[in-house]
Amino acid sequence: MSFGQQSGPPASAKQVALILSLLNADGFDFATARHRHGLTQRQARGKFTIGEAAELIDRLQAEADGGVDGDPIVFNDPVAIKAQDKIDTQRATLLRGIPAEALADELQRRGWAVIPPS
Repeated sequence: MSFGQQSGPPASAKQVALILSLLNADGFDFATARHRHGLTQRQARGKFTIGEAAELIDRLQAEADGGVDGDPIVFNDPVAIKAQDKIDTQRATLLRGIPAEALADELQRRGWAVIPPS
């Protein structure tokens, strides 16, 4: 693989729009968020793989949920709202297909306490 090339399929335009919306809410764009959010040069140009985009969206949303006053940031950009709804639907569909044991193992790896149903 050449230097600076993506190592997976590119992120969708909706994912990139959601990332940009999250960054804008924090007062950044791709280029200015490079050092604050640890983006590579390629990512600072708005080029992400699907996995990179999903990870960055999760990280930015976690930061937004713990906002300044503890209140989540409210987005009024219709493109971002539609993109987030689609991502939430896809995430729910994906999670339904994962075995419960695998989900429990991942939650325990992240430090959660998991109790199986009776």
